[in-house]
Amino acid sequence: MDRQNIFSELEMGLEETLEQLLEIDTKSLASGIEESAFPKGVATPFVKWVGGKRSIMDALKAHLPEGFNDYYEPFIGGGALFFELHRKLQKAYLSDTNFDLVMAYRVVQRSPEDLVELLREHARKHSQEYYYKMRDRHHLQNPAEIAARLLYLNKTCYNGLWRVNSKGEFNVPIGRYKNPGIVQEENILACCQALQSVDIRLTTFDEIKPTEDDFVYFDPPYHPMAGASFTRYAKLDFNEQDQVRLRDFALKLHKQGVKVMLSNSDTPFIRNLYGSKFFQIATVQALRLVNCKANKRSAVNEVLITNYCE
Repeated sequence: MDRQNIFSELEMGLEETLEQLLEIDTKSLASGIEESAFPKGVATPFVKWVGGKRSIMDALKAHLPEGFNDYYEPFIGGGALFFELHRKLQKAYLSDTNFDLVMAYRVVQRSPEDLVELLREHARKHSQEYYYKMRDRHHLQNPAEIAARLLYLNKTCYNGLWRVNSKGEFNVPIGRYKNPGIVQEENILACCQALQSVDIRLTTFDEIKPTEDDFVYFDPPYHPMAGASFTRYAKLDFNEQDQVRLRDFALKLHKQGVKVMLSNSDTPFIRNLYGSKFFQIATVQALRLVNCKANKRSAVNEVLITNYCE
């Protein structure tokens, strides 16, 4: 399968493509891993992701709607809010356009033991030479190998930064870690439990199908602040036209009675974009640790946008 063509037409066939690569009989998914297969632990994000939400989790929970039906998160990233809430959710739908990331979620959900075994192998072989050898392996076909590569690179790359070029190829240099924590078996098994009843898809944000009283949390690539940010976490960039498209989709959901919360950077563009009577804008402070200069890693203002009153 040519991975370079996977995102050529995002509106067609992504879920079918993913199912074929995973070689899963969709009719037999219900007979997957049993609820008691692994010990229950506290699941936390199994990948580091730029813009991760653990530093503003209290603010996110404070701005949740009082009640909702199904949960949707179409820019899943590290999934911090999902993992915080998963025990209270009746049904969750997680999605993203990053092929490797979605594959990792699927493998954690369905083949965690295979993943852990491969991660142990990566941990044994880890070195600068091995890191760059794995970084160059852009065309793996085995689902568990794809997931293990993502987790290995994510734990050992510079600042845990997942960045790709225009070809969708990961290109971050190696980081400096004494103990990068590559395997994390206990958390992977806990995440497996958390994901058992979750629908995980490879799709664009505007392909989700929530209905009235469902809740959608949008955490898109942020609008750049003073040119210091980037938006290429997947092969396709996320530009200002996409931000407008996201706002329009949020308005569409609002008219359908769907509850929406959205995170973004605190810029005039974003405030203007969501300045209508349908949205409320709250300011929160988030700790950002990606800057290459440690003395510039500090709290920055972000916005939380909702279409309901908390």
